[in-house]
Amino acid sequence: MRDRPAGRRGRLIRGLAGVLAAASLAMTVASATAQTVLRFVPQADLKSVDPVWTTAYVTRNHAYMIYDQLFGLDSKLRPQPQMVESWTATPDKMRWEFTLRAGLKWHDGAPVTAEDCVASIRRWGARDVLGNRLLAATEALEVIDAQRFRLTLKQPFGQVLEALAKPSNNPLFMMPKRVAQTDPFKQIDDTTGSGPFKFVRAEWVPGGKAVYVKNTDYKPRSEPADFLSGGKVVNVDRVEWMSVPDAAVAMAALGTGEVDWLEVPAPDLVPVIERNAAITVRPMDTIGSQLSIRINHLHPPMDNPKVRQALLAVVGQPDYLNAIASDPRWVKPCPGYFGCGGTPYESMAGVDGHLKQADFEKAKRLLKEAGYKGERVVVLDPADVHYSHAPALVTAENLKKAGFNVDLQTMDFGTAIGKINSQAPLDQGGWSLFHSYATIIDVLTPAIATGLRAGGAKNAAYGWPTDPELETLRTQWLTLTDPAEQKAQADKVQARAFEVVPYIVTGTLVIPTAYRKSVESIIPSGIPVFWNLTKK
Repeated sequence: MRDRPAGRRGRLIRGLAGVLAAASLAMTVASATAQTVLRFVPQADLKSVDPVWTTAYVTRNHAYMIYDQLFGLDSKLRPQPQMVESWTATPDKMRWEFTLRAGLKWHDGAPVTAEDCVASIRRWGARDVLGNRLLAATEALEVIDAQRFRLTLKQPFGQVLEALAKPSNNPLFMMPKRVAQTDPFKQIDDTTGSGPFKFVRAEWVPGGKAVYVKNTDYKPRSEPADFLSGGKVVNVDRVEWMSVPDAAVAMAALGTGEVDWLEVPAPDLVPVIERNAAITVRPMDTIGSQLSIRINHLHPPMDNPKVRQALLAVVGQPDYLNAIASDPRWVKPCPGYFGCGGTPYESMAGVDGHLKQADFEKAKRLLKEAGYKGERVVVLDPADVHYSHAPALVTAENLKKAGFNVDLQTMDFGTAIGKINSQAPLDQGGWSLFHSYATIIDVLTPAIATGLRAGGAKNAAYGWPTDPELETLRTQWLTLTDPAEQKAQADKVQARAFEVVPYIVTGTLVIPTAYRKSVESIIPSGIPVFWNLTKK
């Protein structure tokens, strides 16, 4: 007989088992027909269902369940038609017409129309950085008939299809017009989509579970599933997302078969999971995620470019990668802002030996040139998130060696998130540095890499860098349509970034995922998607 886990974790595991048993009983009572149910532990609890209102990855993942896109990226990161059947563009790429696939339906049975799509693009474009640039370049976005709409540009924009296929950090999902007309700064409460699953809102328990059932009216494309494109064929009847915040409890539940898939196992627990012959552990995707130090440019001392250069001098990527994981499968060096390993705009422009190892003497020299007088540097340390906590300790230690006055503030991740969205000065609870990570599909180009936005306190992401030259280079990149010119311009963007240091890349994180071997054919997309897979 297997020993029961002791203490709090034991109670949590037994409590989780009770929830799962109750869910199974409810399903048995509700239907005499056997159903295939897949139970999944997401990286975080689902709190918002609006993928326009928030960029939270868990909400993005939820949206891929219930919504569909006009275009989706394939495994070579090329836009492919999804809800669109066909499209045309004039030779100068200034006017585009799109025709929807026949027979598309919303979950309530109503047909998907061009009006719905136009309204969805407008709401998304009001919040998303790339969507906002697309609408700013647009002269007219109009309905032709029930199945067709037209986009007319007033100035060149070289990323039309890429914008419509945006995969993450506010992807473009289609919603019914009545939903898409919601104020983009207010959360929606209607979860009607047209995607391969339906959200069972009546069974949603924030902090507990979220439930999705197969959309039997969904018409997949005929092409094979490829990354986020192709036929979204659903082979399970029901998916239950179980919120399990304790990493060891989640791992134990996977080991006993109480859950089928653990999205992100804790790295220190991966060797334990791998000893179980019933479990597969593999990279979430082959592209990985970008580890970074986000810098608050609004307040001293980090508002000084020389001080930021000193910070850059003490960053040696091996220090950070070794702190996160000793297994080289999960961490890799990468100095470029647009990812490595064959990404479209992978670049060494401006690198010039940066990030190979910490250079404390150079940092001390730069601090002296900057006139640094010992101003405090607040490093936020979310102790409950390994990918932020371990690097924060490295940064604090290296800054001290270079002569910085470091204030390492340890807290939980939720508190840290609240702080990084504040522009308050340091003596009022503000911050200087925060370690973060983002999937590399969110930083592939100068347009979507939000950390490179340098429009200041009102027009940049948290950190709020200001650099008109960097913004001009990014804006010019959007007007280009020739691939060679786009690559050359991206190199210029990166070279300028190494001069002004909007943020610092500390390497690539290859996030593992773990699932039982009864689950097969999971698409390696970096985004957990539930079409194509099967469960024995």
